[in-house]
Amino acid sequence: MVDLGCGDGTVAGPLRARFPEHRILGVDSSPAMLGQAQGYDATRLADIAHWLPDEAPAVIFSNAALHWLPHHEVLLPRFAAALAEGGVLAVQMPRQFDAPSHRLLRDLAEGMFPDRFGFDDWVAPVAPPGAYHRLLAPLGEADIWETEYLQSLAPVADGHPVRAFTQSTALRPFAARLGEGELQEFLETYDDALAIAYPAEADGTVLFPFRRLFVVLTVPG
Repeated sequence: MVDLGCGDGTVAGPLRARFPEHRILGVDSSPAMLGQAQGYDATRLADIAHWLPDEAPAVIFSNAALHWLPHHEVLLPRFAAALAEGGVLAVQMPRQFDAPSHRLLRDLAEGMFPDRFGFDDWVAPVAPPGAYHRLLAPLGEADIWETEYLQSLAPVADGHPVRAFTQSTALRPFAARLGEGELQEFLETYDDALAIAYPAEADGTVLFPFRRLFVVLTVPG
């Protein structure tokens, strides 16, 4: 089986426990991440947008990676076609893009720095569940669902807890296009807006709903 976009191998242990009879290959485009990855039988440095297996795997698994890639209408059927007979494509992607945590990033960036950010033609990188069902159901047995997790985020030393959550993910592409002073101004404005969208509870924690999409496709055997 393949862990596609494996990162530092966080899920290698659970995958090993779930599939003890399978060899597990970790694939990622980051040499630094692969250098930390443990628990795989092998790892491979590759751009997952263009990756194809050398031999047909029983399972292609991807956890919170494919939302960084475009053209799912091409990508997912290509992975499905690469599976062995009776194989399974199992994918989890966040679908939080219209929630305040993510929408505020776009709105504030466009308002504060219109010379660098524009979202008139923006399309969410993860489609609604029905779009994936229409795409994948002709290829096998498709099981598709969403879950919204209510997370309780603890206070942090710097900024709003939701900002701490998005710092290394959704916020990253915005930060990369701002100078140091600009970024600090942007973060302060984002923190203020988050405090309204996600107010603190009496104990200082913040309730943060987060939606994830799950796709499991079993191809014919």
